[in-house]
Amino acid sequence: MFKFSFLHPEYFYLLLILIPMIGWYIWKQHTANASLQISSLKFFSKIGKSRKTYFRHIPFALRCLALASIILALARPQSTNQLRNVTTEGIDIMISLDISGSMLAMDFKPNRMEVAKEVAIDFIKGRPNDRIGLVIFAAESFTQCPLTLDHNVLINLFRDVRTGMLEDGTAIGMGLATAVNRIKDSDSKSKVIILLSDGENNRGQIAPLTAAEIARTFGVRVYTVGVGTVGTAPFPIQTVFGQQVQNMEVRIDEEMLQEIADITGGQYFRATDRTALERIYREIDEMEKHKIEVQEYTRHSEEFLPFALLALLFLLAEIVLRNTILRTLP
Repeated sequence: MFKFSFLHPEYFYLLLILIPMIGWYIWKQHTANASLQISSLKFFSKIGKSRKTYFRHIPFALRCLALASIILALARPQSTNQLRNVTTEGIDIMISLDISGSMLAMDFKPNRMEVAKEVAIDFIKGRPNDRIGLVIFAAESFTQCPLTLDHNVLINLFRDVRTGMLEDGTAIGMGLATAVNRIKDSDSKSKVIILLSDGENNRGQIAPLTAAEIARTFGVRVYTVGVGTVGTAPFPIQTVFGQQVQNMEVRIDEEMLQEIADITGGQYFRATDRTALERIYREIDEMEKHKIEVQEYTRHSEEFLPFALLALLFLLAEIVLRNTILRTLP
């Protein structure tokens, strides 16, 4: 249902112009009668009134309506913002992203971090009805964005993620526990965490499997993703001679990531390239959805055009009538 507000309501004072216009028209009708001297009215008594006499005021009425429509258009009618509850289909997803220094490895082009961000953003754009949030972790964890339907904000926060935001290290347990803490109170029947890491757990106060048990307690399903090629990967190293690229061994604790997925009823994936990451997100797209209630805002939209068109229509109708059916002789 549309509700209207006016950006310039002061223009309504112009409607007062109609009062003198109507007064002048009424006065003119009483004073503009011509007189004709004839010997007898017997001949005219047999002639009835023409139907045109009943419609002679229509052009003036059309002119008044046109003026009123122009004033309404000048007042800038707009549909007002309206907060409402709507029911939609969706699931709740927390993405827990490893941002340790090893994510700069260049086995993904340009590096693991940028590819992980780009694919995740594409995934977010394809899930408009899901509440999605973001946790980042290295030696510690941090909630970059809580669960939200405002995906524009989430995407902007995703693009701001970079290595060095947190102390270096890999605290997988902390990254998972923080994500569980953010999603555990959700009323969604389907709660999912996507955990992406390219290393082994070496920091943090919470063991990864302990965090997985907590996730299972709250009915959270965890999809774990090991990011990185098999074998070695080129990695940028800062030296006294500047940045150089060296091949380093890729170490991912796949057994532990697999166990986390098994404990929570999720799945483990090994993403050796961008295509593999995209396939993982497509599989999540096929997961069960359920109805959730969210608050939705309607936006302002300009509504002056119908009034401007009405004014034009009334003016054209007046011109046509005055020059055709209701034409008067001088």
